[in-house]
Amino acid sequence: MNLVAASALIAGKLEKNVSIEFSSRVITSIEPNSSLTPTIAGTLLPGFVDIHCHGGGGYYFSALNPEHISTVIQTHEAHGTTSMLASLVSEPIESLLTQIQTLRPFINQGSIKGIHLEGPYLAPSHCGAHDPALLKVPTIPELEKLIEASDANIRMVTIAPELNGAIAAIEFLVKQGITVALGHSGADAVTTRAAIAAGATIITHFNNGMPKLDTGENISSVSLNDSSVALELILDGVHLNESSTQRILDAAPGRFIAVTDAMSAAGVGDGAYRIGNLEVLVGSGVARLTSNNALAGSTLTMDRAFLNLVNNFGISIIDASFATSTLPAERIGLVDIGGIEVGKIADFVELTPAGKITLIS
Repeated sequence: MNLVAASALIAGKLEKNVSIEFSSRVITSIEPNSSLTPTIAGTLLPGFVDIHCHGGGGYYFSALNPEHISTVIQTHEAHGTTSMLASLVSEPIESLLTQIQTLRPFINQGSIKGIHLEGPYLAPSHCGAHDPALLKVPTIPELEKLIEASDANIRMVTIAPELNGAIAAIEFLVKQGITVALGHSGADAVTTRAAIAAGATIITHFNNGMPKLDTGENISSVSLNDSSVALELILDGVHLNESSTQRILDAAPGRFIAVTDAMSAAGVGDGAYRIGNLEVLVGSGVARLTSNNALAGSTLTMDRAFLNLVNNFGISIIDASFATSTLPAERIGLVDIGGIEVGKIADFVELTPAGKITLIS
């Protein structure tokens, strides 16, 4: 198959009149400055890669009904997400094992790229929307059990590094080829540096579920200034205000990853929902626990995150695509997505002349 775009992001540069050929969904040829007439009037970009998403369309990835899981995938795909991890919240281990096994067919068919465990290895002091009664310390035998249930498809695990056994768990996971994110943590600077030295490379929803900026030498200050660490950002205007977002973007160029952290209301609307056993009320697109008013994920989609970077913070199309596609793919070890290159999967979105995002299918 062939498509021709008026412009396209190729190898970090915006090229004009780009002809792209692909077969069996794999790009086989790219020709900038083609003489062919464009069939796509806007700018062709790689499909979005969301490495932290719990749900959408009214359902969660933890659902045991495959149709509900399909609805989550389709909801985010409609907003330009062509690759994603299924994020699971803290649950009893037996429940997580069942959820993981339910997701395996979707991984096998390529609908999702793997699983992200956000919990239960989190700090009670920064549990956020996770049920504190379900939190626990990590052990390697338990991690082995979870990895085996996934058929080695757990791609990322969020861990609070101050927990007993956390550093050993991080080292173990990294040896298995699993990306480790630090989050839901109040770790001090020494512990954070030890976790990064052990192989942690991402901070889960930076500045949320952790000490805020300018609160001392801790996980926030260390990770903001460590060039080896990528920072997840929930760019919905709620989890991070404008001034904090701008400060982070300025301090960590090329190190921020846009994520949705979406809960079930994404793509649906306001109303009463749940996260695990916890009740959530969504009003004006903001999800909060009814028990303590804590933020409970977002209703964000990746197209909104991309456009927020470009329109509200002046981030270039090139750098915004890096944050929404290239860097997240790299950090979870996926080499066949995240860019428009020969040999990569032909997943595209268009930034239209009107400034909208459209999935190219």
